[in-house]
Amino acid sequence: MRILATLAGVVALTACGQKADLEPLANEHLPVAPYGSEVRPEANELIELEPQAAPERSVELRRRSEEREDDPFDLPPE
Repeated sequence: MRILATLAGVVALTACGQKADLEPLANEHLPVAPYGSEVRPEANELIELEPQAAPERSVELRRRSEEREDDPFDLPPE
């Protein structure tokens, strides 16, 4: 029973995440500034997603079944 309690404690501790800001390791530097840029990006800026990597949905999802409109380009194979 002690082993099980110890194992549960270890699992609980490993589930804790670091909540501090990101910083480079000791004696390490952030990557150089991108070509054409004067400013070197900060660590938090490097992990932000580009708009193309996570685009926002631009159309509303259908809420109920609807009849499809006729598509003139939906032709059978020849």
